[in-house]
Amino acid sequence: MRRRLIVVFLVPLVAILLLLGGAAAWSATRSIQQSFYTEQLGDLGYFSTSARQALRSGSPTVIDAEVERFEQVYGIDVVVFDLAGSVWAAGNRDAEVLPDEDAARVRLALSGRRADAPEPVFPWIAGDSSLVEPIFDDGDVIGAVMVSADVEAPRTEILRQLLILTIVSIVSVGLGVLLVFQLARWVLSPVRRLDEAMVAIERGEMDTRVAEDTGPPELRRMTRVFNGMADEIEKVMTRQQEFALNASHELRNPLNALLLRVEHLSTGLDADWQDDVEETREEGRRMARILETLLGLARGGRADTTISAVDLAALAARRVEAWRDVAAQRGILIRSTAAGPVMIATDRTIVESALDAVIDNAVKYSPSDSVVEVGASRTDEVCLLTVRDHGPGLTREQVALATDRFWRSDDTGEAPGSGLGLAIATDLLDSIGGELRVESPDAGGLLVSLVLPDGAVR
Repeated sequence: MRRRLIVVFLVPLVAILLLLGGAAAWSATRSIQQSFYTEQLGDLGYFSTSARQALRSGSPTVIDAEVERFEQVYGIDVVVFDLAGSVWAAGNRDAEVLPDEDAARVRLALSGRRADAPEPVFPWIAGDSSLVEPIFDDGDVIGAVMVSADVEAPRTEILRQLLILTIVSIVSVGLGVLLVFQLARWVLSPVRRLDEAMVAIERGEMDTRVAEDTGPPELRRMTRVFNGMADEIEKVMTRQQEFALNASHELRNPLNALLLRVEHLSTGLDADWQDDVEETREEGRRMARILETLLGLARGGRADTTISAVDLAALAARRVEAWRDVAAQRGILIRSTAAGPVMIATDRTIVESALDAVIDNAVKYSPSDSVVEVGASRTDEVCLLTVRDHGPGLTREQVALATDRFWRSDDTGEAPGSGLGLAIATDLLDSIGGELRVESPDAGGLLVSLVLPDGAVR
């Protein structure tokens, strides 16, 4: 927008300044040239009278001395011609040979016609300027007088004027550019304040507002709307934080009570139940970690990550084992396809939670007697946890929507679910710099990949 304003303001301004500068230059040039021609015409009038007297007397002595003095003092050549076109008197001894253009003017003057003044040349290329005037006596032409002057002085004055105007034009254009930039800055200052406020809110400074009494009326309404929107967002975020705190209190206590009851029950069981009790303890602790992670996301939009060395292959195998009974109840076989250790430095809880959400989605929508495969691998740049099912799959258009919140395919029928699983997994991975990729293989089903930055642990 700033660029557009600058172009809109600057182009007309520069065009006007250039037009005014060009007009001033042309006017100054014409003025100097007209002044020069006026002086030449005055000299012609003066010498026409003197030449008439000399020609009538038949002696050039009357005018010779004056012509030579004029050439010596002013550097202006004066030549008087008789009716035959011969030089009668001249300050320049080389006047016998005339250029073709001057000779034509002399012939025109001897025929009784005044030669027109030469057209102004910009900025004057010719070396000199000559004017020829016929000399009349009682209505008859008796000769002609030619005045030639060097145009170096007026040409120098013209160039000096052009240089001054050029400097003035450049300075004016520079001032105009500065003015346009300041004007664009002033016009866009309310928009810039709105932009800065939005950036501040994006950083989490929810109390940022913009003064509503500044800027043009059109933007004041936008400012009021923005402040109202910011108030609503702040209220929503406050309610969300309050909910997170309440959920933390309400869920943490029952979870702790459940773990205590498991510990109490374990005292009455024999050694054959020890493995099951330990798995229950681990699941309870994992649920506590998941709760803290989700609450962290709800409070600040990001989780408080705890980075540690994690073997993705071992993690995939444990989650497969945890989901084995659930999958078996639906007649689904779930298995790990990881070939060997895949070590990475990442947040174990976030990766486990995201993987659980993806496995839950695969088990939920896979048909009976199918297989869900969970694998772990490393490429050149990233580590992957993959979940491959053989369910109904999705079309290319549906794949693009699969990670949207509350989106569910029309083919899911009465299958339970809220459409949040893959969306939650996406948010969790985003908090540690990862991403979720959903693909629809040609063989059917769905391939979901958890892409993790390769913080390899050797």
